[in-house]
Amino acid sequence: MNEPTSAPDPASLKIKIFADGAEVDAIRAAARLPHIAGFTTNPTLMRKAGVDNYEQFGREVISVVANKPVSFEVFSDDFDEMAQQAKKLASWGDNVYVKIPVTNTLGVPSTELVRELTNEGIRVNVTAVFTLDQVRTVTKVLEGTRGAYVSIFAGRIADTGRDPLPLMIRALETIQVFPAIELIWASPRELLNIAQADEIGCDVITVTSDLLAKLHLFGKDLDEFSLETVQMFRRDATTVGYSL
Repeated sequence: MNEPTSAPDPASLKIKIFADGAEVDAIRAAARLPHIAGFTTNPTLMRKAGVDNYEQFGREVISVVANKPVSFEVFSDDFDEMAQQAKKLASWGDNVYVKIPVTNTLGVPSTELVRELTNEGIRVNVTAVFTLDQVRTVTKVLEGTRGAYVSIFAGRIADTGRDPLPLMIRALETIQVFPAIELIWASPRELLNIAQADEIGCDVITVTSDLLAKLHLFGKDLDEFSLETVQMFRRDATTVGYSL
């Protein structure tokens, strides 16, 4: 079996890392890091973080991220109401991208809403994308955008036992025709995904706080890591006082 290939130097990464979460203190800390280029959140992360006032939370986030892009998501299931929510979210700042699910909960595509918002100059982040057909459909209505993201949930695709890399590569080929559209590798599961996304030329990867905490391991020497692991086992056994 081949040994693991070496990871790239973190400083050589071209991909933009967006912090993904809803804890304001964590967002504030991430905003101070030079390698964090933007921010994303969603209603599920907000609920887990105990956010109960969307606008108060959103405006506080905007106040701490400076001019870095930040994506907030609509939560209605009705397209007319989604449009109203999108316009309100966009009014909070020029660095706001409005996350629009690729369909509503009934599976009806949000294509016309994305087209409408794009024509009005609102920058969107089309989220919960899982298939190449969805990518192709969305990019057609994003033509002419002043800036947009398409978020493919590569991590969730991997959760099904499928390798997301072929899809991500083909999605990039589709999106690269439109310079103002950027591809997001969403829901990564491990630091390896950052290296994978960077290698294929993906524009952005969203990283949750648990993965951000591991970034210091990126490219770590494996012999050193092996020794530290052995030392950890010994330290923990000694701390507990095991005997045989």
